[in-house]
Amino acid sequence: MKILRGRTAFVTGAASGIGRAIAVALAREGVDLVISDIDAIKLAQAEQEIKQHGVKVTGVVCDLLQPEEITKMLDGLFSTGPLHILVNCAGIALYGQQRNVADSDWRRLMAINLLAPIQITTHLINKLAGAEEAHIVNMSSIFGLVPVRQLATYQASKYGLVGFTLAIRNDYHRKNFGVSVICPGLVKTPMVEPDGPSRIYSKLPKIPASLYTTPERVAEATVDAIKRDRGLVLVTLLAHVLWRLNRFFPGLVDLLNREGWRSRGPIIPPGET
Repeated sequence: MKILRGRTAFVTGAASGIGRAIAVALAREGVDLVISDIDAIKLAQAEQEIKQHGVKVTGVVCDLLQPEEITKMLDGLFSTGPLHILVNCAGIALYGQQRNVADSDWRRLMAINLLAPIQITTHLINKLAGAEEAHIVNMSSIFGLVPVRQLATYQASKYGLVGFTLAIRNDYHRKNFGVSVICPGLVKTPMVEPDGPSRIYSKLPKIPASLYTTPERVAEATVDAIKRDRGLVLVTLLAHVLWRLNRFFPGLVDLLNREGWRSRGPIIPPGET
C-alpha cells in the first residue's frame, strides 16, 4: 500500500503505548482513524491528539474480554463505510511461574492477546479483501519467536498470533492485500509499568534502559511494513539478535534459560509435590 492518505484504519489498544503511537503515525500519513480501547479517558485524549493532524477520528470503548461486545462494535462501525487497514494492538502481559498464575488471569490474557485479534480479523477479513487495497497488522513480540522464563501464557498468546498471522498471509496475500506481524523487542509502555494492566507474580528482572525502544519506533516500523508489504517484522537490534540466536543456536538459548534456574531454587518448593 504505497499511498496511505485518504485510507481508513481501525486500531485496537489505541489509548496508550504502541497502539496510540501507531494511530498517531497513521494520522500523520493522512489516514482517517477508528480507534478502540477499554480506557475511556485515555481514549478521548488519543482522539484529541489525532484530530490535530486534520483527519477524521472515531473512538469506541470496547472490552475485548466480551466477544458479543466486539461483534456489536464491529457491526456498528463497519457495516457501511470504508476500511483499508486493521491493526490489532491491544495486549497485556503476565510475569511469573505458570503454576502460580490464576486461571482468571491466564484466560483473560489469552482472550485479549489472541482470541480477540482472531475474532476481529475473521469478522473484517471479507470487508478488507473487497477493498481496493488493504492491510492487516497484528502486534506480537520477540517473545512470540524466542522462549524466555516466566512468560508462559504471554508467549503462548504471541506465538499463536505469529502463527495465525503468517497463515492468514499465506491464505490471503496478494498484490493489493498485505498482512504483517510485528515483533518488537523490549518497548517502554504502560504494560511494563507497576501500575499497568499486566499481572506480575514475581519480581521483574532489572533491565538496562538502553535495551528498551519507544512506541514511536515501533509505530514507524509498522507504517513502513504497511507501505512495503513486509510479512514478519522485527524491531530493535536486541530482537534481531535473539531471533537469530534461537534460529541457528537453539541449544544455546535453551541452556541460557535453564542455567537461570540455578540461582532461583527448585521448581517445586520444599513441602510441595
